[in-house]
Amino acid sequence: MVLPLRSMAGKTIVLWVAAACSLLLFCSSLSGVEAIGVNYGMIGSDLPSPDKVVALYKSRNITDVRLFHPDTSVLEALRGSGLGVVLGTLNEHLAPLASDASFAASWVQSYVQPFAGSVRFRYINAGNEVIPGESAALVLPAMQNLEAALQAAGLSSVPVTTAVATSVLGSSYPPSQGAFSEAALPAVEPIVSFLKSRGTPLLVNVYPYFAYSADPSSVPLDYALLSSSAAVAVTDNGVEYANMFDAILDAVYAAVEKVGGGESLELVVSETGWPSGGGGYGASVENAAAYVNNLVRHVGSGTPRRPGKAVETYIFAIFNENQKPEGVERNFGLFQPDMTEVYHVDFSAASS
Repeated sequence: MVLPLRSMAGKTIVLWVAAACSLLLFCSSLSGVEAIGVNYGMIGSDLPSPDKVVALYKSRNITDVRLFHPDTSVLEALRGSGLGVVLGTLNEHLAPLASDASFAASWVQSYVQPFAGSVRFRYINAGNEVIPGESAALVLPAMQNLEAALQAAGLSSVPVTTAVATSVLGSSYPPSQGAFSEAALPAVEPIVSFLKSRGTPLLVNVYPYFAYSADPSSVPLDYALLSSSAAVAVTDNGVEYANMFDAILDAVYAAVEKVGGGESLELVVSETGWPSGGGGYGASVENAAAYVNNLVRHVGSGTPRRPGKAVETYIFAIFNENQKPEGVERNFGLFQPDMTEVYHVDFSAASS
């Protein structure tokens, strides 16, 4: 069963109504931690200066940052920081990026090339949660033009991808039956082929919170909070699932495999988090702290479909942002704008 709900970008997301919880997943490959990331949103009137934000990341052992759009003051602050950077494009720029190669070249020349020598770009993220939708067909040509512009600038090592919400799924239960919806398929299938041919991951935004808050009588809290005490809730052809994160992610893996992605195409969780307030059901400091800390401790364990293969993951978000819509969306931050903790997260646990 799937539940359509609102995602952080105001779109529907496919959410799980099926059982228990254990842990989210958060970083790397092989035996080490590849990325512990946090989204850096800027929709606030009282946020600290970028240099202070970068210093905060480093002081808390956060190794990677995702930016939803280019900001030259932030990119300047990131010079020499060593932080890995996922750099997004504005959704409204997808049309010119897709139709005009010179616009893509100018974008790269403005936001990537001047910083490439001292900023560690991990991915360029063309669009966020626009599939399915009116702009879906723009994503792949935008990716192709950005890739060509990066190659022309001598930056072919910087990969290009896109971020999708779980609304791309038409089926997600049980995980092995995960499949893209008819609305998403025309855009997603060629993107999967593009990414597979280049060894670049697809970014996916995963929010167990919204499934829980939509139907708390059907979704156990331990399941949604990644609690290590959660019971197995889903058995899928002998494969056991004790947490929602793994089940959602494996449903996306199954969908990718069905359109030719095979087992080589990786997924990166580009957003996940839990609100600490805002009036939503289950939105509390206690639950948010439990979710994110359980997530960090789960690093490296993989999912049942990808056992032992840790997942690079980016928490949403570094700050509470006062210019977002009222309610839970203002309350996903790990920190207040004055850089005091909303709750403590032990990022060092990711490497233990």
